[in-house]
Amino acid sequence: MSDLVANIVGTAAALCSITSFAPQMIKIWKERDASNVSLKTYSLTVTCFVLWTVYGVMTTAWPIIVANACALVMAAAVLGMKWRFRDGEPD
Repeated sequence: MSDLVANIVGTAAALCSITSFAPQMIKIWKERDASNVSLKTYSLTVTCFVLWTVYGVMTTAWPIIVANACALVMAAAVLGMKWRFRDGEPD
């Protein structure tokens, strides 16, 4: 497989991972309600992105590092809003 094709696939995967959190973040922020967000699921998701980012660092795979670090920030933001706006009540 050519490097160009692999990079295109990797870029598409990274963009999908990163942007998949945007609608949830926007909805929670606008409504100030995260009662429908699963704390366990997002905790696992954040852990997953931490591990993928560490793996990328260990293997010096910069596309994996960047993509997963960006997704980590967005998933962590959702998790943070879950704590802040729990049960629809802002702090």
